[in-house]
This record gives sequence, C-alpha cells and structure tokens, in this order.
Amino acid sequence: MSEEQKPYRVYRGGRVKGKVPLAGRPAPDKGEIASGDDGLKRPRRRRFGLWLALALLTLVALVLVWLVAAYFSFRSGVAAANDRLPQSVMGSLTEQSGLLTSHPTQVLLLGTDGDRTDARAGARRADSIMVLRTDPKRHRLAYLSIPRDLRVEIPGYGEEKINSAFQLGGPALALKTVRALTGLQVNHVVIVNFADFRTVIDELGGIDVDVPSPIISNRFDCPYAEERCATWEGWRFEQGRQHMDGRRALVYSRIRENRLDAADNDLTRGERQQAVIEALTGKLTSFSTFLKLPFVGDDLVKPLTTDLSAGQLLQLGWVRFRAGGGRTLHCRLGGEPSTVDGQSVIVPTEDNRAAIAMFAGASAPQPPPPGSGLYGPGCTVG
Repeated sequence: MSEEQKPYRVYRGGRVKGKVPLAGRPAPDKGEIASGDDGLKRPRRRRFGLWLALALLTLVALVLVWLVAAYFSFRSGVAAANDRLPQSVMGSLTEQSGLLTSHPTQVLLLGTDGDRTDARAGARRADSIMVLRTDPKRHRLAYLSIPRDLRVEIPGYGEEKINSAFQLGGPALALKTVRALTGLQVNHVVIVNFADFRTVIDELGGIDVDVPSPIISNRFDCPYAEERCATWEGWRFEQGRQHMDGRRALVYSRIRENRLDAADNDLTRGERQQAVIEALTGKLTSFSTFLKLPFVGDDLVKPLTTDLSAGQLLQLGWVRFRAGGGRTLHCRLGGEPSTVDGQSVIVPTEDNRAAIAMFAGASAPQPPPPGSGLYGPGCTVG
C-alpha cells in the first residue's frame, strides 16, 4: 500500500502537519471525536448523556405509574369506608374550611371492638374516645382523650357513661355528646374497628412504641391454652422503646390495670392509646409504607369508617408527617371517681374546661393540678 493510500485519523484542536499513518498514531483520548468508517464524527460524551436522560425518564415514568396504582388502590378502600358511615353523622359535622394542609381541623376518633367496621351493625360501646386537632401552620398536633367512664349528659337519654352514647345512638349520638361536653366543633369523624386494627399493623411490619414504665396487666385475652391460662399472670411489657406486632399493640392499648402500679387507671389507658395511634400514623406516613401502597392501600383503611375522602386522608397524613419533628400536645379530661347505681364512674370537674382550652390553643398547657388525684384533667407536651 502506497503512502497516499494509507488511512489517517482526524483530530480536533488544530491542523495536523503532514500525514501521519493510522498505525503510527496513538489512539485518541476519550474526550476526542473519532471518525467512523463512514467518515461521520460521533461524540462519545453525547451518547452517555443520552443514555442518562433515557434512564431518568424511565425512572420518572415508573414512579408515576407507582403513584397512580397506589392512589387507586387507596381510593377504593376509602370509598368503602365512606359508604359505611351513616348519613345521620354528616349533618352533625362542621364543614371544613380550606385544605387540611393549610387550615386547622378537628377529628373525632372513636374506637370500637365490634366484629365489623360497619358502624350501623350491632349495639356497641365506644372503647376509645379521642379528639385530634391539627395546626398545620405551626406543624403541631394535639390529642384530647375522654375517659369512657366519664358521666355526662347524653342528649335525649340523661346522664350516662359517655361510651354508652355510641350504643344508644351510634356515631351520630356519640358526636353530639362529645360536642355538648366540650363545645368543640368537629369537622370529621373516624371510627376504628379494633378487630381489624391489628391486621393493619401486621401488614405494615409492626410499630415502635415507647413504654414509660413496666407493666403486668390484668388477665384478658390469654394467648395460651386453657390449662396454662389458669396460672398465667398477665401481659408483660418492659420499660422503653419496643417493637410490637398487631396483637401486642392492641393489647397494650386495651390494658386497664397495671399490677405494678396502683395509680394506673382509665386515663393512663387513654395515654397508651394515644401512643399507639401516634406510632401507627407515623408508620403510615413512612417511606416504607409508600413502597407498599399499591399492594396494601385498600387494606390500610379496612378498619375505618369515615367521612374523609382519599385526598383529605392524604392531606392529613402530610400534616402528620410535617409535625413528626415537632411537639405534640397530649390532653385528657377527668374528674372525681364515684359510684352511681352500682357502676364505677368519673364525675366531671370544672378543671375540664381548662384542659379543653389548653387543647384548643387558647391557653398554655399545664399538667393536672396538685391535689386533683389520679383522674385529674390536664395537658402535657411531648
């Protein structure tokens, strides 16, 4: 092959003096542009950028598909939860102004231990009564626990334990009773069926709860065979942060007697329920739950009966997520223990008004006043 017929490389960055044969020339750097057999110049960096852009677009598309699938799965379950709520409840709710992400809202939480989530099935008492207040601008949440043995005026029925309102007139009467007792305007209601509560926790992989003091409970829901239950002491919980599956979380929220602490009562039981609800809502708004949503979105709301739409529940979850690092207000109503018609009840005191004002943000939170006893109302921040 003659000198004129030998192939040559073309380099950028200036004119090449003379003709240098291909075999005698070093290979171009990766950043240089090399000519192919067809004489076209192909930039290698542009090819890498193209592949990167395609990978990012594919990732974005997958995330969008995941979000759509998760939302439709979640919305299907919420639609069923909305259908379970009696229409009589809707007329007693105060209309929500604006979005939950920007405006305060108050949600009545009722826990029942029925076999079904349908609030219209069976005459059941409310095992747990609580009001949740959100303050999105300050990224704060407040809980108000109402003891189920609190003796109050139930509209149309006279004085009874407040948990009887649900049995006598369903969630509509329970809502009216709470509103008459507290003077609070309730925007939404959520009824939780504890029978399905444990299933949701198990599907989420359990929750982490801080147990403030060791517990040996009274004997209930024995997990062993009948012959072993005769010598079983009760449920045990060590002090400190613990991972609980659905069954242990449900047991922890139901304990009414701690044999290691005589001061434990129905009000401390309400505080345990608040802790479990906080842990569950924290898990519901976690990234790990987001990854599971297309598969468990429908199941997450099976224990619920509510007026909240899918969009409003997502807004409430965002408010809870934003408040995760802030301070949470824990309030409780109380009174004096008494016996009426052979029943142990709690008779409300004037201190309840102060606790309600603290919960509503009208005054600074204060713990139960000295001398108020085991059932003193008040608020703590934690």
